[in-house]
Amino acid sequence: MPTDRILLARLRGGFVGATSGAVGIAAHALGGGGLPGQGTAVLLVAAAVVAGTIAASTRIPVVVILAAGQVLGHGTFTLGSGHAHAPSPAMIAAHVAAVGVAALLVSGAERGCRLAVSAVGRLVRNVLTVPASQVSATVPVPERPDRLRVVVALVGRSVRGPPAVTV
Repeated sequence: MPTDRILLARLRGGFVGATSGAVGIAAHALGGGGLPGQGTAVLLVAAAVVAGTIAASTRIPVVVILAAGQVLGHGTFTLGSGHAHAPSPAMIAAHVAAVGVAALLVSGAERGCRLAVSAVGRLVRNVLTVPASQVSATVPVPERPDRLRVVVALVGRSVRGPPAVTV
């Protein structure tokens, strides 16, 4: 169903964007860099939105998008701090480890959402459809009331039919 694919693509984009920003901050701080200021945080959010949009609109592997997001995020930290610096080996290791863990988490979340959307779709189809065994091809016709039989028995003639014509 195309709607399911669109929903899953948007979820994937949201997961990748949010994870890219959060992992960028965490890995940079754990690798010896500082926490971002307000201007840097705005740039980092913009970089995360770009990563999420790319993830939602393409099928590029999550690891590649997250790695590119880390490079873009590190660039925002460099712009925000006002001085360019080469990342230390500890910072590179923190970014690489964070990308690997985040890719596994995003892939697992995407799979979980796919299973949940599929299960909800099956549930809705089962609830909204009537099983074929419950569909009747015949229309039940109610039996004639017993009062008419009593009237016919008492009168002796049927009350049905056209009126008698007299000439």
